[in-house]
Amino acid sequence: MSTVMAWVDNLRWTDALDIALLWFLLYRILLLLRGTRAIQSLLGLLVVLLIYVLSGWFQLYALHWMLETFFGYIVLALIILFQSDIKRGLATAGGRLFPSFKGKPDTGATEEIIRASFQMASRRIGALIALEREASLDDYVDAGQRIEARVSGDLLISIFHPTSPLHDGAVVVQQGRLVAAKVFLPLSMSRDVSRFYGTRHRAAIGLTEETDAVVVIVSEERGTVGVVVAGEVVPVADPNELRLRLLDFFQGRRDGPRTGGGA
Repeated sequence: MSTVMAWVDNLRWTDALDIALLWFLLYRILLLLRGTRAIQSLLGLLVVLLIYVLSGWFQLYALHWMLETFFGYIVLALIILFQSDIKRGLATAGGRLFPSFKGKPDTGATEEIIRASFQMASRRIGALIALEREASLDDYVDAGQRIEARVSGDLLISIFHPTSPLHDGAVVVQQGRLVAAKVFLPLSMSRDVSRFYGTRHRAAIGLTEETDAVVVIVSEERGTVGVVVAGEVVPVADPNELRLRLLDFFQGRRDGPRTGGGA
């Protein structure tokens, strides 16, 4: 008890600030990892750490030495293990610190996307429309077919029509411009993705797991429209709801949807 009191007496205000910042940082990291595969891996590492401590107590020298060697490379292991989550977390954190560098979405482009999405849904034409926010989508654009055109409903419908050579993949919209088509997005490997979803949904989820992009998805099989952000699919019932969702993601909340669901 006296040792604790002596430690408290010697505590400086900078020490208290140091501890508070450390706990805040850990709290924010856990929030970023919540609901991702990384949190499961992190729990596994905590179990390994517990085994390491117990092996020292019970003098299991071989096991203790092996785990000690492993922890010597723990930083490299964490970077390899959590690389996609780290990338997404840094992009999210950067977007919250500097939320307005790329401006607000173009209203005219947004209305054209909304109109085209529901027209394609009524015709059972599948579509993926990726809308860039803070994280750049240039790496995906470079691998697609460059277009550089004003966003219009007729152009989107013609691109995604089954007879079009560009209908496979997604289109990417940057700052109100349709910059590329036939863009192939990374498929989500998460086990949490419902088997109900096909390749198109997995591609939309995969992109939003790695970046802060918003993806409008039109289901060919069900004739429905949904919006995907932060790895979650939110179905929308009508153009007005899609409009409100897009405004919410671009001008209000930036981390994800209020509710989940299937589209």
